Amino acid sequence: MNTSSSTRFCPNCRLVCLSFRKQFSRHWFHLSVIGQCWRCLVMLFAMWRLFSRPFTFTVIILKDPTAALQASVLFCFNPASIFYSSIYSESLYALFSVGGCYYLVSRANNIAVLWLALSGFARSNGVLNAGYFGFQAMHQAYDAFYLKKSAFLALWILISGALRCICIFVPFITFQAYGYYNMCLGRSSDEMRPWCKARIPLLYNYIQSHYWGVGFLRYFKFKQLPNFLLASPILSLAVCSIIYYVKSRPEIVRSLGFQASVEEKSSMAVIFSSQKPQRSNDTQFSEKYSSRNQENHNLKSRKKIRQGKDLAEGRTVHGSLEKLGYTSAFVLPFILQVGFMAATAFFVMHVQVATRFLSASPSLYWFASLIMTSHKKWGYMIWVYCFAYILLGSLLFSNFYPHLIMGCDQILVMIRWEDL
Repeated sequence: MNTSSSTRFCPNCRLVCLSFRKQFSRHWFHLSVIGQCWRCLVMLFAMWRLFSRPFTFTVIILKDPTAALQASVLFCFNPASIFYSSIYSESLYALFSVGGCYYLVSRANNIAVLWLALSGFARSNGVLNAGYFGFQAMHQAYDAFYLKKSAFLALWILISGALRCICIFVPFITFQAYGYYNMCLGRSSDEMRPWCKARIPLLYNYIQSHYWGVGFLRYFKFKQLPNFLLASPILSLAVCSIIYYVKSRPEIVRSLGFQASVEEKSSMAVIFSSQKPQRSNDTQFSEKYSSRNQENHNLKSRKKIRQGKDLAEGRTVHGSLEKLGYTSAFVLPFILQVGFMAATAFFVMHVQVATRFLSASPSLYWFASLIMTSHKKWGYMIWVYCFAYILLGSLLFSNFYPHLIMGCDQILVMIRWEDL
């Protein structure tokens, strides 16, 4: 197979392709990087394109295929890999959440809602994905009301955004209603569990608090120090990613993205603009890298990104907007989400589950990719951390250590429905 197209896209792709020259794996690899551009590849299942969405999604956000490739490879070997390779819900949640984000930035909002709602069926933290549509509705309503002077359009955007958020909450609400119907209705007051009598009866919160001891600062005990140490690498990476972004773009964080430049907003119209073009600029950008006729020209025309302060301030070079990559305003909603999740994992949850809890957060891999490019030594440490936790997790997970690392599955086995 001729791998010249892959080589022009990424110099290291030729080596990867040659390593799979006698297997069909090279065809799958080509599909994920270049696309279905050869007649002989039409026979291969289109489903593989579905699983290559994390790479394409990252290209759309960072507008850097090299960083996207690094982030995608790192995700394949993330420190929570043991949960992705066993019978567990983490991989399913990652598929739906990342897939939903891809369709969101591709302006397929209805499909994105479906995927993000399905992530809520996989894990309860899928409800946080509603924040993406909240962020989008907020900016698009502002654009419609203040810039386009259309109050009706702004109202329609807010209503649409609210409905989409509600759809993502439906799986969580459905499960709570199912629990209330089976365990509370038709029972006398004496037979009801305390959660049935609450103003807002939530089975999930009751189990978390009553049986698992989840609550604000309830895990801050000296005997839990080993678990805090176990979670310290992923929490440190999350905190560093947030601090780096805040220091690089303080005006973006303070204004929740409203102070982004006109050029930056126009390049991210899918989030910041109320207009609905047939094809978004970001999708067109990603497709340029899938076109063999444009790849060589695009790589030659890429300018070197300024280091330090120029990158932080988003200055322009030769009259064009500098590629900001990880510090783009497009990344802000993902920073806000990972910040909330990291704070929840540290202050409220059993802290040792932070590794898998944060493993599906795209911004962590984007930041790690930035570190690998700019600081080789720290990049090496990240790889050591990932592989060490893959090995450590495989040993501990199979022996039920440490306690609750699986998300309290051992305790759940001991809970009878009658006790709820």
